[in-house]
Amino acid sequence: MPFDFRRFDIYRKVPKDLTQPTYTGAIISVCCCLFILFLFLSELTGFIATEIVNELYVDDPDKDSGGKIEVNLNISLPNLHCELVGLDIQDEMGRHEVGHIDNSMKIPLNNGDGCRFEGHFSINKVPGNFHVSTHSATAQPQNPDMTHVIHKLSFGDKLQVHNVHGAFNALEGADKLSSNPLASHDYILKIVPTVYEDMSGKQRYSYQYTVANKEYVAYSHTGRIIPAIWFRYDLSPITVKYTERRQPLYRFITSICAIIGGTFTVAGILDSCIFTASEAWKKIQLGKMQ
Repeated sequence: MPFDFRRFDIYRKVPKDLTQPTYTGAIISVCCCLFILFLFLSELTGFIATEIVNELYVDDPDKDSGGKIEVNLNISLPNLHCELVGLDIQDEMGRHEVGHIDNSMKIPLNNGDGCRFEGHFSINKVPGNFHVSTHSATAQPQNPDMTHVIHKLSFGDKLQVHNVHGAFNALEGADKLSSNPLASHDYILKIVPTVYEDMSGKQRYSYQYTVANKEYVAYSHTGRIIPAIWFRYDLSPITVKYTERRQPLYRFITSICAIIGGTFTVAGILDSCIFTASEAWKKIQLGKMQ
């Protein structure tokens, strides 16, 4: 007797004349197909779209930066002349720079009575501060007015990613115009290194930061009030990494198989239960139930 390979067929076919179509089965079948189509489109949308996965670790992500962090500062002082405004930088590595002028610009406001300071500079990756003050002015004003509005304070590269919501410019819009004109302002920053890796593996380095602030009147050793706007910073050892990922193809195929198989199985059980119940009800109606 020749070997029949068809014996391995686990999907045996039932002759069509041995099956019985029902209205209930047709309704369940249509609903089943629509449900599968809905889930398939949902899975396809998730497969095409990218997702952002974040993780935390302890390390310096940007070792090629030379131990520097780029800073972008944009601040308006509407009641202080531009010739009086200066930027001072100091840190724990011994850096003490008064009147930093590289990559900075002063724009007169209010017919010269105010000033908008825009600066791009670098700081060392050690605790320190930079402050806007009149310390570099040739002659100190009698009553310098440090009321201000911060338009921008950011560190590192700018990340333009819609799915990442972080405190990259936490001080944007900070308004101190109604504060004491002679008061000093302390902004205490905790800088958090941030890495963004796209689908191609390219990494961009930026920094988020948290901020706390206080306002006080400071006196010099001569008794004069010399206000300033201080940004005191320290770096967090924790790095936040955002990674773009796309669902792997095998997971998408597995999900589709699970959707189709699971839906047909549940629909078959439901149809079988309804058909059995209807047949039993017919027997009761005919008085044939034992």
